[in-house]
Amino acid sequence: MVRFSNVLIAILNVLTMLIAVASLAAGIYFNFNGGTHCQKFLQMPLLVVGAFLFVVSLCGLVGSTCKVSFLLWIYLFVMFLMILGLLCFTILALVVTNKGVGQVISNRGYKEYRLGDYSNWLQNHLVNDKNWGRIKSCLMDTDICSRLGKEINDDAAAFYKKNLSPIQSGCCKPPTYCGFEFKNATFWVVPKTGPAVADTDCKTWSNDQKQLCFDCKSCKAGLLANIKSQWRTLAICNACIFVVLIFIYSVGCCAFRNNRRDKYKYQRGFP
Repeated sequence: MVRFSNVLIAILNVLTMLIAVASLAAGIYFNFNGGTHCQKFLQMPLLVVGAFLFVVSLCGLVGSTCKVSFLLWIYLFVMFLMILGLLCFTILALVVTNKGVGQVISNRGYKEYRLGDYSNWLQNHLVNDKNWGRIKSCLMDTDICSRLGKEINDDAAAFYKKNLSPIQSGCCKPPTYCGFEFKNATFWVVPKTGPAVADTDCKTWSNDQKQLCFDCKSCKAGLLANIKSQWRTLAICNACIFVVLIFIYSVGCCAFRNNRRDKYKYQRGFP
């Protein structure tokens, strides 16, 4: 007789396999139809995650339905590593996002962000020179700055009052301390005397709509501010996922114990 825990773990793994197939399909789609660099950047992670989930779910499904204890043991071992990894990532996310806050600017509806306000770990691992080219390409693909320009046009008062997102504030305009003159949301004029502050971001700013401040430290800081907010939210989601994984792991342990018990009864000739 098939035990309830075996049936439940089989159902859960079928659902996981469907998610894995969707991830693989998305990765294959981006491989053949992903026109942007950002879409192609997502291709490999989707394929790897999809293949990993599919293999693990297959082990759990076969192990629970066919009572193959070895496959179920592999499934439980991987589940344990996933639980441990999720716990470590959640702790890391809370630690590295403890620093960093937007600076309030007088008579402005938006905040500005400085790279030095964020943890060295985030700076060295997320917005380093190796990763920034791909990240910048993804940000540009979203047209976040061109959409801002269409919303505000050339109304300076409306722009100064607007509550810009961290990425819009850091990447689509020069820092306020540069003292540039507003013409429209993404076009600023440098005073004849030059920038008010000798800062690299003031020199990096360009009115070329394909460049703007995407190479500025303020843009990297804006991205880190956005990541900080998302990771804080993700930590709450991770807590819920952690509970679900513990539940699945417990059910898997019951199924594994049932397999061993049924195998023992079969060897002893018990009904």
